[in-house]
Amino acid sequence: MSKLNDLLIALPAFIVGISILVAVHEFGHFWVARRLGIKTLRFSIGFGRVLWSRFGKDGTEYALSAIPLGGYVRMLDERDGNVSAADLPQAFNRQPVWKRIAVLFAGPGFNFLFAILAYCILLSIGEQTLRPYVGAVAPNSIAASAGLKQDDLIESVAGKTVISAQAAMMEILGQVVDDGVVDLRVRGRDGNTRDVDLLTANRSRELTEPGALFTGLGFEFQIPAMVGVVTPGGAGDGAGLRSGDLVERLDGHEVTSFNSMRTLISDRPNRTIDVEVRRDGELITLHATVGKDVEDGREVGRLGIGPSNEVFVVTRLTGWAALSGAVGKTWETSQFTVKFMWKLITGKVSAKSISGPLGIAKVAGTTAQYGAIAYLGFLALVSISIGILNLMPVPILDGGQIVYQLAELLKGGPVSERAQLLGQQVGIVLLGLLMILALFIDIAPHVS
Repeated sequence: MSKLNDLLIALPAFIVGISILVAVHEFGHFWVARRLGIKTLRFSIGFGRVLWSRFGKDGTEYALSAIPLGGYVRMLDERDGNVSAADLPQAFNRQPVWKRIAVLFAGPGFNFLFAILAYCILLSIGEQTLRPYVGAVAPNSIAASAGLKQDDLIESVAGKTVISAQAAMMEILGQVVDDGVVDLRVRGRDGNTRDVDLLTANRSRELTEPGALFTGLGFEFQIPAMVGVVTPGGAGDGAGLRSGDLVERLDGHEVTSFNSMRTLISDRPNRTIDVEVRRDGELITLHATVGKDVEDGREVGRLGIGPSNEVFVVTRLTGWAALSGAVGKTWETSQFTVKFMWKLITGKVSAKSISGPLGIAKVAGTTAQYGAIAYLGFLALVSISIGILNLMPVPILDGGQIVYQLAELLKGGPVSERAQLLGQQVGIVLLGLLMILALFIDIAPHVS
């Protein structure tokens, strides 16, 4: 039933998200074409049979079509049929090369603008994210060999300051696919900083498979078991726990994160346990009698403590600072995406890292369940991906059409119809193979 509920959320979230981003993309083509004096015949969200349409005062037919995963703008063009002499100056193919390139680039350009707007909203609202604290380090792993330790705080990756786990992950992944050496500056439990080098040479394909990065490196980011809130009169307060205490062992069990500590406490209602904490560099043992609560009809243990605010970071900007931050984040994400795609083409990144429709729909559903802020962040990332994908020099995409326009500018005349037809056929084959690969990667894990 849970999978069915997830599907009922994922499918609409995917369709709505793709429809929004396609509308943004096609509106970019439409808006710039109209501003440059090019006549538009139809602006459609979706493909296939037209379900609803109306004609605007400008003569453009605005339509909703049956298949929502796409859309198009149909412009007046002699290559599609006869054009009256009066309308020839408004035909797309009669425009100067710079105008045609501007119209073609406008679709991806509006996807980037959407991402900037989305990030600007997110930065203005303020987003709470986890700082890059290292969780348990697996023995004999890359991380262990490098000397990375539990509760280390990663301050920079390859000399670039990182303040969140997400930012650290992106930079680490970038270094893995770049040269195989991940340079970290970390701050340990003792407050001292040191340099740690993760050596991942010749393992980039393995580490870029879905979910393999941190498993392969031998660590993951966790909320450290650092006490923040201590409820007055609670079991933790009675035991002498203080804000800033780092819990290392509980009832003889090693504590690797705040969540693991919560699980251990939950399983011990009404029991007196030893709590070993590090306070001001000194390891001390406290004795706590775990309180109890009733949850889903069963007794669960409670200490009356919460995680420290120090393990989270809230980024909130306003005005020009938010806009500048949004532009910067869009640019950095675009750079990372292009680098990742190039490494994929050259074979340094696993092809399994490609997400097909099912994978994207799953993420859409997950972020939608987390709320509007997470979903908007997801849309920003996908919008950037759509923008970059459409700028690839594949004939059937905007980027390929831009190449044709540049070729015309260089040779002083249009590219032959035969060359354009051949290019379109090659483009269709390439995109078809990519879609088949993505679908296979989506489906393969579910086929026994």
